[in-house]
Amino acid sequence: MISPRRPGLRCLALAAVMALAIVTAYAYSLRGDFLWDDDLHITANPTIIGPLGLKEIWTSARANYFPLVLTNFKAQHALWGVEPFGYRVVTLAFHVLAALALWRVLLQLRMPGAWLGATLWALHPVQVESVAWICELKNTQSAVFFLAAVWCWLRWIEADGGKERERDVRSSGPHVPRATAPQRWFYAGALLGAVAAILSKPSTVMLPVALGLCSLWVRGRIDWRDVLRLVPFFAFSGLAAGWTIWEQKYHSGAMGAEWSQSLAERGAIAGRVVWFYLGKLIWPEPLIFIYPRWQIAVANPLAWVPVLAAVAAGVVLWRGRHGRLRALGLLAAYFVALLFPVLGFFNVYFFRYSFVGDHFQYLASMGPLAVAGALVARFGGRMTWLIGAMAVLGLGLISWRESRSYLNNEALWRDTVSRNPAAVMAWLNLADTLAQAQRYEEAIATYRRALEIKPTDPDGWNDLGNLLVIVGRPAEAVPLFERALTLKPDYADVHSNFGHALRSLGRADEAITHYRRALALKPNHTGALNNLGAELAERGQSAEALALFEQAVRLKPGDAATLENLAGALRGLGRLDEAITQHRESIRLKPDSATAHASFGRTLLRAGRAPEALAELERALQLKPALASARGHYAMALASLGRPAEAMAQLERAVELSPESAEAQLNLGTAFAQAGRTEEAAGRFEAAVRLQPGFATAHANLGTALSALRRWGDAIPQLEMAVALQPEAVAVRAQLAVALVNHGQLEKAVPHFERAVQLDPQSAQLREHFGQVLNALGRKRESFEQLEEAARLRRTPPR
Repeated sequence: MISPRRPGLRCLALAAVMALAIVTAYAYSLRGDFLWDDDLHITANPTIIGPLGLKEIWTSARANYFPLVLTNFKAQHALWGVEPFGYRVVTLAFHVLAALALWRVLLQLRMPGAWLGATLWALHPVQVESVAWICELKNTQSAVFFLAAVWCWLRWIEADGGKERERDVRSSGPHVPRATAPQRWFYAGALLGAVAAILSKPSTVMLPVALGLCSLWVRGRIDWRDVLRLVPFFAFSGLAAGWTIWEQKYHSGAMGAEWSQSLAERGAIAGRVVWFYLGKLIWPEPLIFIYPRWQIAVANPLAWVPVLAAVAAGVVLWRGRHGRLRALGLLAAYFVALLFPVLGFFNVYFFRYSFVGDHFQYLASMGPLAVAGALVARFGGRMTWLIGAMAVLGLGLISWRESRSYLNNEALWRDTVSRNPAAVMAWLNLADTLAQAQRYEEAIATYRRALEIKPTDPDGWNDLGNLLVIVGRPAEAVPLFERALTLKPDYADVHSNFGHALRSLGRADEAITHYRRALALKPNHTGALNNLGAELAERGQSAEALALFEQAVRLKPGDAATLENLAGALRGLGRLDEAITQHRESIRLKPDSATAHASFGRTLLRAGRAPEALAELERALQLKPALASARGHYAMALASLGRPAEAMAQLERAVELSPESAEAQLNLGTAFAQAGRTEEAAGRFEAAVRLQPGFATAHANLGTALSALRRWGDAIPQLEMAVALQPEAVAVRAQLAVALVNHGQLEKAVPHFERAVQLDPQSAQLREHFGQVLNALGRKRESFEQLEEAARLRRTPPR
């Protein structure tokens, strides 16, 4: 047997073989991308990519509380940014270390077939989910510290056993040599390992139980001194367990119908969970990222069969605890104890989708697979190495095959729905993945498939409605949002997205109502803050919009889109230097965002820095050639640099690339108007209004163009709509007043002149026009006041 203390060349060779086998089995997964939930842990976590840092990682729950793992992610981000390869290598490296540590622990426990047991555990396909999914570094890292704590505890027990033998020997006579004193630092190492494991993943709270079982394994008993020395471990685990229960319920949101099982139902679930996990270790087929969620009917006697079978097995093992079943009983106790946090007695958010998941048995599976290795070693005889090699090779090949499902989100969700077609969450995530890839029709069909399976899912109706808004079909989205709110009236996300749809339809006041409702339900809803801010910015209420964007940035400091919105609001207030600073930070966080470069170019253009603006806009168009806003401002930059022919060509190209873009039509229409081609301009503005009925600028420009063509009756409705959408826009209101006057509706023009003067009291021209209208209506005194004030304003030099 290999010594648990002094590894020789054979030991090092076996370690190298184990590591090579593990790396080979999981090598395919290293080429993969970030997956589901990796954004919350890394790519969209403000403590990793944003201005927050180690202080927030260790003192807050910005991404759940596993600070040692987040610290690891923070260090990795400093090394390789958001390239997934490095993160996957580190996660795999910790798995290799955990396998080697398990081997050393099994040797310390004098387990037969220790190397084989550890290798079977490392290569078993149920571990693929933990190794090929970056955010499950929580599992692989915590396992290393967990096993380090166990190893230190076993060494401390051994040293403490030496002390006991010394006392016994000394009492038999004075001439016996004194034994080595206990090495107390092993106890400290075990405690340190326990703390590090729990700070990596709170589900390691069952470590003190594992340590107690180790004492039973080695000594055959647990005395009061063992219990006393385990008190610090249990104390820290108790704190972590309490925090985790609270966090899952109130922070992660594990509350509601999905977690309303009775105690009897939870007991039935627990029995089934134990046998499910054991069954997957024996026969790992099929493995599914989201297993079907069981329907538990406690009135059905069959629901209690797994519980009764587990109790019966426990009774048999208990009765044989002093005989040949002792080791098997302790390992079974370890298996159930390590599963206890996920047996269903406590609310876990993941239980919304399924009561089981492969990554939940990462630590627990060490027990049964160590037994498998021991049985092969004990009874394999001359065939031991052949049986072991076949098992290792078979498990490694299956793990290699399973790793392909974890290359990217589309592969993961397609694999999931192929094995579990009823997994609504997988269908919804597949649709979201397709939408992010701009495969919109496929995404819409996939959302509809999910809603066929579960028409009572408000998330599905909300997601589908949101996508329809994105693709320019907001009218179709309205009934979907209404359906979602019928199912869940206080759903802040739906109110925010519904508001966005209504805003696209020109129903701005209703949109604002929904935005404010979303914020009333969830004051820190960054989406609603951004949406409401964008609407207010478009209305010219830049100061209020700025406050909303600033609040959104405080809540989500590492979000590039929010910083981009903040920069836009600062631009609207003329605070261009501050806007430029925010633009630069937004682009630093998301350098491949076409909209960020386009918005930055727009700000630079307004700041009179046309050459720099041109470079940013060119970059935006390289990233997204059909981005109408970028091409429109690119044309403006060209025009400002004295290149009007190129500018017009760019605007026409924008319409050619995106004929359904209202902004592209608007920009081309504006260029036609500036070139004196008013009829053509009006046609483009009409197209913009048709494509986006809530586009205030398009209505205003169409009204202005029709006014220039002296089609006053047609111009008035367009200008009225523009005023309704932007009630604070002085120029639009003044243009409406002029159109009403020219159409012979002088009385109707008066309130618009009045409001325009209130908004811009220093405009002499406005007062002159208003005075003339009042004079025509016979209101001489009021007319005189306006004309006199206009004259005074003209005499007073501007400050």
